[in-house]
Amino acid sequence: MTGCILEKIMTLQKTLERIIPVSEEKMAGIQARLDRQAKPRGSLGRLEEFACRYAAITGRQDVRRKAIFTFAGDHGIIEEGVSAFPREVTPQMVFNFLEGGAGINALGRHVGAEIIVVDSGVDHDFEPADGLMLRKIAYGTANFAKGPAMSRKEAVRALEVGIEMALFCKEAGIDLAGTGDMGIGNTTSSSAIVAAFTGLPVAEVTHRGTGIDDAAVARKIRVIEKGLHVNKPDANDPLDVLAKVGGFEIAGIAGLVLGCAALQIPVVVDGFISTAGALIASEMHPEVRDYIVAAHQSVEIGHAYILERMNLRPVLHLDMRLGEGTGGALGMGMIEAGLRVMREVKTFDEAGVSEGSEQ
Repeated sequence: MTGCILEKIMTLQKTLERIIPVSEEKMAGIQARLDRQAKPRGSLGRLEEFACRYAAITGRQDVRRKAIFTFAGDHGIIEEGVSAFPREVTPQMVFNFLEGGAGINALGRHVGAEIIVVDSGVDHDFEPADGLMLRKIAYGTANFAKGPAMSRKEAVRALEVGIEMALFCKEAGIDLAGTGDMGIGNTTSSSAIVAAFTGLPVAEVTHRGTGIDDAAVARKIRVIEKGLHVNKPDANDPLDVLAKVGGFEIAGIAGLVLGCAALQIPVVVDGFISTAGALIASEMHPEVRDYIVAAHQSVEIGHAYILERMNLRPVLHLDMRLGEGTGGALGMGMIEAGLRVMREVKTFDEAGVSEGSEQ
């Protein structure tokens, strides 16, 4: 990840300029090969879709290396009592990730994915460690109930941290990237982002996050409403929305999605917080959606509205709400299952099986 390469091709503006749609012609050719396999056409459903899109993006039929980037950052909004957990949990969980003891570590091992933790804005000074990228923008965002969460300049820097991770993927031979998050208070920011873009009432997109009770949910809704009133984020300017009510880890996820699209790397997006980051990216450049696989639909009520706005259909429905990249790991497994089908199922001719007639 040399500085000169980043300066030449991986600024935010240059990244946006590099994004192009996935080739429909390539996808059609790959699907035609799947349609000749010894099975009823389309009978493996979305597994074929996953394999087709991955192969069209990468030109490959296998995954050499895959990694989930769990971005971490603290949020000033927790001063308003919107979380069941204190701020100290964010760095504590980063240490747990690095020690291999979290949910994402278990599921990453299950699917053979590396876990890379990115400190975008945790209120703690970490020592260098294997699996940790130190890219701190600040020691957490400001309280967006009182003013912008970050400056516009900080928002760009945080996006470019994610873009840098995409470049790392390209240089390291990572063919499949995943998003994850850690940041106490980040469902509050994510709900604010959804409300800002969709115009929906805050109560319709705000849920329990870490497990808060009804009274805390009501307070969380009031806090978000206040933050939107104070900051007036401009839905026509995604960078303004990010700066006003977002988080450093959400920005990092958005940057990773943009960078992966620019570098033709499929990216598996986890749950509510990750998809809020992906929403920022897609509002900046709608064609990034071609490169996104939505891993699952969270029980957080705002998640369905983001998926609908982005026209993304989730791979799984497992009533999950942990974050960290856990759903993304499982989504990677489904993509690789589809690719195994692509590689190993013979065509009718190869298998010596008679084709059925189309009705």
